[in-house]
Amino acid sequence: MKQRDTKAVLKDIRVLDLSRFLAGPLCSMLLADMGAEVIRIEPPGGALDRRWGLIGPDGETLTYKSLGRNKKSITLNLSGEKGRDIFQKLVKRSDVVLHNFTPGTALADELSYDKLREIHHAIIVAEISGYGLKGPDARQICFDFVAQARSGAMTLNGFPGDPPLKTTVPYVDCTSGITGALGILLALYYREKTGEGQLIDVSLFDIASFITQNAGALMYYKVYGEIRKQFGNFGFASFMTCLKAKDGWVMLVASSDDIWKRFIRAIGREKELGTDPRFRNDLHRSLNAALIDQVAQDWANQRTCDEIIKTLQVARVACAKANTVDQLLNDPQSIASEMVVHVTYPDLGEIPIPGIPVKLSLTPGHINTLAPGVGEHNEEIYNRLLNFKQGELSQLIREGVI
Repeated sequence: MKQRDTKAVLKDIRVLDLSRFLAGPLCSMLLADMGAEVIRIEPPGGALDRRWGLIGPDGETLTYKSLGRNKKSITLNLSGEKGRDIFQKLVKRSDVVLHNFTPGTALADELSYDKLREIHHAIIVAEISGYGLKGPDARQICFDFVAQARSGAMTLNGFPGDPPLKTTVPYVDCTSGITGALGILLALYYREKTGEGQLIDVSLFDIASFITQNAGALMYYKVYGEIRKQFGNFGFASFMTCLKAKDGWVMLVASSDDIWKRFIRAIGREKELGTDPRFRNDLHRSLNAALIDQVAQDWANQRTCDEIIKTLQVARVACAKANTVDQLLNDPQSIASEMVVHVTYPDLGEIPIPGIPVKLSLTPGHINTLAPGVGEHNEEIYNRLLNFKQGELSQLIREGVI
């Protein structure tokens, strides 16, 4: 592993991370990758997200191996007065508090911005929740796929006649984490100018609604009075499809008039498709996608994936083979972008974790350390930040505080 870069852009920022599962830990992972000191605070024995979902042979969640990277772990019981007092001391020495406890719960109340700013006036508090901090459902729990359902996204997925379909990739959680990181950076920038901290409110429902609306589905309904549903691999507002080749499948997107013209020229159907009024613009091509697909599929039937991709790439039409996930390991673009990074864990050996998606030319992020064990950094953090002695730590362990 690389040593922490002294040029890391967030090297002077300290984050107390009490989040778990996906959205919150992904948010803090992005900050840790860019040099922030992220201190993961867990109850004694470890947080729930160490033992959920994809459990590895070592008994710990596999996704934690990537989400926990570059972080430090301490244990602290916030249910008692002594634990809360220690936490408040940590807040005074930190820049950001991040959590995703449901509004209205005891822990969410304890971590509220109003309470924490009384301890540290410049603190930034980021809350990632299901439905946000206001509204009739603010205290309801929510997960990615529930937000997909409520936002209308699930009725857009799948093929006509199918039941509503979620995506397997949890894009709402991931986007919520990214948005949370953006909010923290904006708040840090504002604090740099004014000295004031603030509250950041990110919800899964808001993010799912935001993404669904940006696809144009709600605007289309208001303008045309039609609620459009399942498109399969066709596009909502332009022509796209997934073609079956002799040896696999190829996804292509022929959106915009210019790319459409290049596409029909590449498959030798310029005269037939280029003059048909049913295909005169993106929206009409979307509405009549099945007719185009039949012609395109006839062309693809006699070709391999590589032959299709070569032809379309020469024509500057966006396309790619529909790979299985294991093919990321040898994908030349993935290798060039370092989007799969191999790290070695005790009892697991070498495993792949996601690379860093944001490339900065002067202050790039790094993966410096493995995801920490439960309380791995108790001694370092409590000694360095709060000047606790070994005897005090031992007493706190006996009392169940850490």
